Amino acid sequence: MCSLYSFKTITLTEHLYHITTEDNQTIALWKLNSEKRSDKHIFLTHGTFSNRKICDGIAAYLTEKGFTCWIMEWRNHGKSSKTKQKFNFETIAKYDLKSVFNFLFNIIKVKGIDCITHSGGGIVLTIFLINNPDYNSKINSITLFGVQAFGAAERLNSKIKILLSKYAAAILGKVPSKNAGSTEHSEPYYIMKQWFDWNLKQNFIGDNGFDYLKRMDKIKIPILSICAKGDNFIAPKEGCKKFLNAFKNKHNKFIFYSKEAGHLENYTHSRIIKSRNSKQEIWSIVDRWITKGNTIC
Repeated sequence: MCSLYSFKTITLTEHLYHITTEDNQTIALWKLNSEKRSDKHIFLTHGTFSNRKICDGIAAYLTEKGFTCWIMEWRNHGKSSKTKQKFNFETIAKYDLKSVFNFLFNIIKVKGIDCITHSGGGIVLTIFLINNPDYNSKINSITLFGVQAFGAAERLNSKIKILLSKYAAAILGKVPSKNAGSTEHSEPYYIMKQWFDWNLKQNFIGDNGFDYLKRMDKIKIPILSICAKGDNFIAPKEGCKKFLNAFKNKHNKFIFYSKEAGHLENYTHSRIIKSRNSKQEIWSIVDRWITKGNTIC
């Protein structure tokens, strides 16, 4: 599927690819580019309770500047196939992301990419890179918007909230999307259980006992982590900082947005990546991180 639409004075071209995974799911991969093209490729993906829409704004912004942007939608999200099979973060990393990266690097012959992820998308990318270290050399930089996996329950009230959410989800078999402030469908308990448990136990252990936390320092790609004061439950400051610190890379950067620090607002979990204020003061920072050799000044 291909379509054209205008963004300011630049005409953007949009194409939808359907990528088949090894476990026979169909993953939607959207390509955005324009007549103003560079050789830079950007990969973007969302988190739970979400789809490509959370990435659309920043992708259009970067496409207007000449980048080719690729947005992946997880299985059971957006235009990807719907499945009744159980899946979690590791499933998405093992099948969805691996199939898409294989397509980009081996079929399209992309030489290198920069990655932008929101929320659970950053968790999935981390799991993928730990399990597939050969891909580390193909990625120039990573930007994480509101990403953490094991540091949201350090405060007692947050721990209680996560614990209650876990039990409610276990009873319902899902977490209703409206409870998460999303227009995407509900998430099954099976995938959310991983997030609940990682935060409650403050670890990052896979289904088979694999300890991702101990291997995060093997990823040496420069990482910019962005979070905000208004995101105090899903990806609070302490959780995002703890996640970034686990990579143990002195070249990584951390930015915390708050009105007290002179920023435009105390962004929420979604507004940190998609809002008028985010476009005004954050998207250009990401652009500089990618284009200026992983610096933000």
